[in-house]
Amino acid sequence: MTISELAQKSVQYRRTILKYIVGANAGHTGGSLSCIDILNVLYNNVLNVSPETAKSPDRDRYIQSKGHTVEALYVVLADRGFFPESDLETLCRYKSHYIGHPTKKIAGIEQNTGSLGHGLSLSVGTAISAKLDEKPFRVFTLLGDGELPEGSNWEAALLAAQYKLDNLCAIVDKNGLQITAPTADVCSTDPLDKKFDAFGWAVREIDGHDFGQLIDAFNELPFEPGKPSVIIAHTIKGKGVSYMENQLKWHHGVPNKEQYEQALVELSE
Repeated sequence: MTISELAQKSVQYRRTILKYIVGANAGHTGGSLSCIDILNVLYNNVLNVSPETAKSPDRDRYIQSKGHTVEALYVVLADRGFFPESDLETLCRYKSHYIGHPTKKIAGIEQNTGSLGHGLSLSVGTAISAKLDEKPFRVFTLLGDGELPEGSNWEAALLAAQYKLDNLCAIVDKNGLQITAPTADVCSTDPLDKKFDAFGWAVREIDGHDFGQLIDAFNELPFEPGKPSVIIAHTIKGKGVSYMENQLKWHHGVPNKEQYEQALVELSE
């Protein structure tokens, strides 16, 4: 897709995310809107995976460590044809598989996630298996900056460097907010670039809403042979809806009727 097409697609994705969160009266709105541009580029320009190749041993793997923003992932997977979008009408309903965190019961989802700090460990293990089996697939994982204080992330980061996993790319959705406060006030991990560098990773920092920068970063993988890559994507929580942007209350807030209508107007503009 071109940058213009990706931009239009993200508007569509944001509208659809809000539609199903409002319909379910549940969801993690702010974080889904902050990471959707990243998922858009991954699934429409980067990942070697499709509904037809979902069982291929050579497919690229994507693991969403920040599993609470699963609404963004559901919307993209539906758009890519992994399941009918109408399935999302059951989001968070009784007996629906479309729950508030990723589950392998949903087509296109590789791992159950949501317990913060587990996704990178799963991704490291998957990348190691590719090396051992001499498979060409790559492994991508999306982390939230609010989950990075979990110690399992840094154990996994050490192991990834130890085993020279240049088939692994972690993306940090660095929107600066978590459920109770700014991440810098809860448990700061800055300077994040220097930490990953010290742990043996090759690092890029970009604007996570700039499609050109996202495309360029993914096209340059691996950033250094023999090193795992990390993209620190600076994003805005609630991106695209003025009253949600950088507001803590929208971590898992649900718009009322008037707010939803305002959001759709803004996204249309």
